[in-house]
Amino acid sequence: MQLKQDLPESMRSFLLEKAAEYESLSFIADDPIAIPHRYSNPEDIEVAGFLTASLAWGNRKSILKSANALMGRMDHQPAEFLREASPNELRDATMGFVHRTFQDRDAALFFIALRGILKRYGRLENVFIEGHTLSKGTTVSPMAAAIGHFHQVFFDIAAEAGWPADRTRKHVAQPQKGSAAKRINMYTRWMVRPATRGVDFGIWKGLSPADLMIPLDVHTGNVARKLGLVDRKANDWQTVELIMHALRQVDPEDPVRMDFALFGLGAIEGF
Repeated sequence: MQLKQDLPESMRSFLLEKAAEYESLSFIADDPIAIPHRYSNPEDIEVAGFLTASLAWGNRKSILKSANALMGRMDHQPAEFLREASPNELRDATMGFVHRTFQDRDAALFFIALRGILKRYGRLENVFIEGHTLSKGTTVSPMAAAIGHFHQVFFDIAAEAGWPADRTRKHVAQPQKGSAAKRINMYTRWMVRPATRGVDFGIWKGLSPADLMIPLDVHTGNVARKLGLVDRKANDWQTVELIMHALRQVDPEDPVRMDFALFGLGAIEGF
């Protein structure tokens, strides 16, 4: 893996300035993060956040519409609904739901798996912490291990309940197979990064912002290349790691706040 040379101070200053500009309350209204921001209970926030992030591809208005509809199917009490509803009630609540290639069968499996995780682990965070811990002493990056472990637990629990992964597996990323894991990296950013500026939540205390990985998409990837942070063309996990090498030079304790800079430059400024 070819690492870029150290960033010049001018680039560090530019990225910090742009990150501060776009990490603001005005960012929330039209972003998928608006859905979990409707809740105050941390359990609701993490469940609503995971489901919303899982739907976060395509037009942002469409994402918000679909995520809101999915919350409505849980009476806008997502954690309680998943904990208390029977498997049949969970399945029935998803009938007819469609968001692009995410269909009612996928939604039903998600509900079943999340219900099982809540009952077995208490919180979704605990699955990621367990995976992160398993990475110690290995060459796998902590978040790649955490996400991969979550994927395994998620589909194992669904299978135990009679729901084999089948086509739904593609909706939960696996970094070990090369996926950039954009949606689940976005989700972990929401949960882990501090809520100091009112955008992210900071409700997961068992993981460090230093371990987070950037939610790589078309906008952030193109801007990173134009700025010379990376020259690799593919938007995959290896490119995520290369970009993170650069961003850790800007802020080693909270490198993924540069996501606001790269996304804002690309999606909002058309850089």
